Amino acid sequence: MNTNSLSLLQEVHMLAKLADIKEEHYHQLVMLSAMIELLIEKGIITRHEIEAKAAELNSFISPPPYPMA
Repeated sequence: MNTNSLSLLQEVHMLAKLADIKEEHYHQLVMLSAMIELLIEKGIITRHEIEAKAAELNSFISPPPYPMA
């Protein structure tokens, strides 16, 4: 197998891993959204409190070194 086909195979594996990560991220986001909605519905926390806490935590995070789309 030459270097070019090896790099193509590596690229395919990397893209497959990226697809797996994106799918896992989606499932985690759905679960988090469900938990937040249940907490709000049960009156345990308000949407405003969640938004305020998210803004507070976000202020501690520096912007990523790459463009966000």
